Amino acid sequence: MRVLIVDDTKIQLMALKAAVLAGGYDVETASNGVEAMEVMHHSPCRLVISDWEMPQMNGLELCQAIRTTDLAGYVYIILLTSHDTPEEAVQGLSAGADDFVRKPFHAAELIARLRAAERVLSLETREVAIFAMAKLAESRDLETGAHLERVQRYSRALALNLANLPQFSQELNAEYARLIYLTSPLHDIGKVGIPDCVLLKPGRLSEHEFEIMKTHTTLGAQTLDAALKRFPDVKFLRMARDIAATHHERFDGTGYPGGLAGNAIPLCGRIVALADVYDALTSKRVYKEAFTHEIAKNMIQRERGTQFDPAIVDAFLSIEAEFLRIRSEYTNVRVAA
Repeated sequence: MRVLIVDDTKIQLMALKAAVLAGGYDVETASNGVEAMEVMHHSPCRLVISDWEMPQMNGLELCQAIRTTDLAGYVYIILLTSHDTPEEAVQGLSAGADDFVRKPFHAAELIARLRAAERVLSLETREVAIFAMAKLAESRDLETGAHLERVQRYSRALALNLANLPQFSQELNAEYARLIYLTSPLHDIGKVGIPDCVLLKPGRLSEHEFEIMKTHTTLGAQTLDAALKRFPDVKFLRMARDIAATHHERFDGTGYPGGLAGNAIPLCGRIVALADVYDALTSKRVYKEAFTHEIAKNMIQRERGTQFDPAIVDAFLSIEAEFLRIRSEYTNVRVAA
């Protein structure tokens, strides 16, 4: 596993590099947070050891940048610091640090903490399992392309933007954005229970068929509820259940399956609702061509306060360039292609 070491003091950087190499790791180095983020973009590392005090971008700012950037997988961050008060520990952990090593560092302790970090990162196999489940459900519909990848990125982008608003500051943070990224692919997991004659029908559904299709929300919620009863303290299962159950609710109360309205709809469901609809509008389906971004944007604006939470529509409009970038990166290609 490759470790990124970030320190503005050359002697300290060389000593850290020697210790980490001796521990059997590959090493990348940077002299400050700005350089570190450049490394992370072209050569991602899952383990980062960073000094706290650095010019341009310090260790706390680097933690925050990593937590709010679209990187492949979780990054475990160890802050190297002489700060040792409880208040400073809270500050570091709140910024996104996972562990601390005191200066001057002890090589054996540092390697032991890297080994512990590897054990934590190995738990990320849950994300592989979650995404594999979602892909299994999606695989029945060959027209959806990279739908899951786009929806999870749209959802995270919306969550990160909303986190800057006072009314969401208590509920939304980088961890919430990570959870919605992790769980949003399960929004349509209930479609595994929808008959092919309905799910794959090449045209409009009849009223009866649409009622069957609508049950994918409750089927998905029931499936995730069963897991939640077994593991009631697992936060991502609770969010996944809420998303599956409520991503077709409407802000004005006319959606399904529960007819929930306004803030009675969980925030994660309101976020994924917009992300899912935008992707459906801008993607080709057997029954329609893909709409342009401008057409989709206008349709979403018209539904502000009716289908969608006004605050989430406003967030979408403020980051539409990010939506366009994601849409371009994850083009809607057929599986066969």
